[in-house]
Amino acid sequence: MSPPLFSTLLPHSVWDLGSWAAWLCLLVVLVKSSKLYVRRRWLLKALSPFDGPKCHWLYGNAQEFLKDGNDLEIMVRYAEQYPYAYTLWLGNFFGSLTICHPDYAKAVLSRQDPKDDFAYHFITPWIGKGLLVLSGQKWFQHRRLITPGFHYDVLKPYVTLMSDCVNVMLNKWENLIPDKNPVELFHHVSLMTLDTIMKCAFSYRSNCQMDSESAYIKAVYQLSHLVDYRFFCLPYHNDLIFHLSPHGFRFRRALKIAHVHTDKVIKERKQSLQEDTELEKIQKKRHLDFLDILLCAKDENGQGLSDEDLRAEVDTFMFEGHDTTASGISWVLYCLAKYPEHQEKCREEIREVLGDRSTVQWEDLGKMPYTTMCIKETMRLYPPVPEVARQLKEPITFFDGRSLPKGAIVLLCIYAINRCSSIWDEPEVFDPLRFSPENSSTRHSHAFLPFSAGGRNCIGQNFAMNEMKVAVALTLQKFELHPDPEKELKPRSLLVLRSSNGIHLNLKRID
Repeated sequence: MSPPLFSTLLPHSVWDLGSWAAWLCLLVVLVKSSKLYVRRRWLLKALSPFDGPKCHWLYGNAQEFLKDGNDLEIMVRYAEQYPYAYTLWLGNFFGSLTICHPDYAKAVLSRQDPKDDFAYHFITPWIGKGLLVLSGQKWFQHRRLITPGFHYDVLKPYVTLMSDCVNVMLNKWENLIPDKNPVELFHHVSLMTLDTIMKCAFSYRSNCQMDSESAYIKAVYQLSHLVDYRFFCLPYHNDLIFHLSPHGFRFRRALKIAHVHTDKVIKERKQSLQEDTELEKIQKKRHLDFLDILLCAKDENGQGLSDEDLRAEVDTFMFEGHDTTASGISWVLYCLAKYPEHQEKCREEIREVLGDRSTVQWEDLGKMPYTTMCIKETMRLYPPVPEVARQLKEPITFFDGRSLPKGAIVLLCIYAINRCSSIWDEPEVFDPLRFSPENSSTRHSHAFLPFSAGGRNCIGQNFAMNEMKVAVALTLQKFELHPDPEKELKPRSLLVLRSSNGIHLNLKRID
């Protein structure tokens, strides 16, 4: 067969090169298609013991999740329809088992399976390979080195700093409400928790509550949005497509701003620690913080964390230490506004503990049992992290005989587990007494998972609980909270649990 007409106008070497390129592209497509086909067959076999909702031939179940505030309720509905676990598909080539019962959750969380590469792949360029995404021996090493940073002796001085940051936020609200009521809380609370984590964990005064237009704050919000958008946008699962897109460009620009900020914080601390490299000497001058412990930590061979590991851990705790806690505080304030009888009980308890003081002390934290129960009941209904994922490094067989092979991806829907009707009586009812000592002692160990469970549970949960208690106590001391009847909240998982239309409350100053 003679070559096409236009090929006669080109040198044979050019035409041959074009032919090879075409064949190479075809070969790449065939290899990719073959891998996808094999992956699809493997997933169908791996998930065959489990039922799930009907799938679209192309989109899987992705079309059902419209990001309209009903996505998590859909997962709860499926949990009632398919007890213990069900399959979910994003397209034809990504399937996972969604766990929605404490018995199945216990089986998975009692192991040391790594986080799922797919779910956490999109956030890794931002937070690096820190404690959140590490696995294996390196995770054990980092966990051991970092754990002293959350000892109660380290956490004690943070309570005063937390109070200071909360009071800055409350003063802003006091100035806002004469002109603007209701107030959208989440943005203000997020700035406050970012201010708190930077002051407590890194002794860095950013003034971010008063300067919310700073480049770093904008970068953090943009990174959160783009990571979530990429997860639900199927073409952006491909790194090259995302990299070449306008969203990828904005992601890299925000990433550079965030990393420059982190490097600055670490560099300044390293310079200040040049003379003192032992924690005991530092503690004589000021309170220890998380960054001190990171920089001074040494393993059994005397090796500290590399610069890359340092930045990963700092970025991880910058993210985890403010976004998750902001979610928790915002939802607690919403629930207390929605249920005024519980709000008043908390306020009475707080008045007995604080009196006229506007600063919470370490000793006060253990004297707020009813407030603590309200916080826990809120986190049951609105867990800050609604879902976590694991990739099995070994096969697993559940109590009912069904099993999954090595490599399968498991999604633990904490939002659904915390509302499991076979474990919780009237799960949609807000009842803080569920968390009384008597009721807690008889409950399934994995029915309440706001901080996950097992060896990979949240290392900062005591820090988070302390900050939530401080924020709730000082807020109720100063304001009455009332819901905005015109704003129906729409919970949505955006890395952390948010409301897609904000959390709006009417605030009334208490004289």
